Amino acid sequence: MRHYSHLNTAELILTQYKGAQPFGLFIKDFFKADKKYGSKDRKRITALCYSFFRLGKIEEERSLKERILLGLFLALAEPDGLLEAEKPEWNASMGLSIKEKLTLADVKSAAEELFPAASQISSLIDQEKFALSHFIQPDLFLRLRPGKEERVKKDLAKASIGFEEIGNSCLALPNASKLDDVVAANRDVVIQDYSSQRVTELLDEVPGFSPAKVWDCCAASGGKSLLIYDRYPGIQLTVSDVRENILANLAKRFREAGIKQYNGFVADLSKPVKQDGSFDLVMADVPCSGSGTWGRTPEQLLFFTEQKIAEYATRQRQIISNTWQHVKPGGYFLYITCSVYKQENEEAVEFALANTKLKLVSSSLFQGYEQRADTLFAALFHYEKLG
Repeated sequence: MRHYSHLNTAELILTQYKGAQPFGLFIKDFFKADKKYGSKDRKRITALCYSFFRLGKIEEERSLKERILLGLFLALAEPDGLLEAEKPEWNASMGLSIKEKLTLADVKSAAEELFPAASQISSLIDQEKFALSHFIQPDLFLRLRPGKEERVKKDLAKASIGFEEIGNSCLALPNASKLDDVVAANRDVVIQDYSSQRVTELLDEVPGFSPAKVWDCCAASGGKSLLIYDRYPGIQLTVSDVRENILANLAKRFREAGIKQYNGFVADLSKPVKQDGSFDLVMADVPCSGSGTWGRTPEQLLFFTEQKIAEYATRQRQIISNTWQHVKPGGYFLYITCSVYKQENEEAVEFALANTKLKLVSSSLFQGYEQRADTLFAALFHYEKLG
């Protein structure tokens, strides 16, 4: 039966994968090397692997096959052919909640145990809800660019693609939605997680704030740059990243978005950086564990090690130290992570307050696990004018 062929292949792949690269790249290379798998086969085998990863390290005493089946049971909401053949009692109970499924499957581990370094997680997070959310694939979110809202919704409706409106400029879609020929990415919409779209809400704490000069110092793919550009049209935008190839990709994205005037440069922010002038807003979306996004890359639940938190925290403090001083007096510093760990979030705020002249305006943990979204942290600081 094809079900067993898929299961056997998933076991083979999981035995070979050691976490050295993102699983999405690894399995793509696997299928490229063995072209006998059709698109439906690839999709199914990939789903089996990801269901396994969503277990993290709970129930490790079970066999690989048993853990794949358990992960599939917990991750699916509809009956499944493989489960019908192997676990008919489970398959007849797909309508249960995840907690009820855990009981039925005789899972002895606490749900929180699936997440690495759980003791390091922020106290603001409901650890059980957060852990269980990893059995649900996050949604795909679109940020509608100003003036494009109605056009995009009409185009999606015309293509019979369902969506849920979240606020005035955000749409939630099923993760597997095919959008390539439906909407113009970057020109009309930005593919951006809901929580990522919300981080600039902290700037609402500053009535009348309208920055002239903004530096996105850890620009990466540029999603936050596009967000701030749409919020404050006409800003003088500067972007930097430690990777030159990332800035090349960013230049292409800016062209598609219609951003023609900006400054970009390569910078290793673990070291002091020279800048001409200062900024009304410095935005530091710092490299981090990414632990608030592991619903999208669940292999990290299995392969992430606690020692990496301290490594990221050290780099984050270096970046804070080397960038805050480029905020002009009266300006603001926005610190962002997609982490749930205290050492990268609340303790980074404490570091900034103790080692810079910044004053905390507000901070927030955007708990995306309630909306099938990522969880992000942001803190807004003010560099007060003297006198």
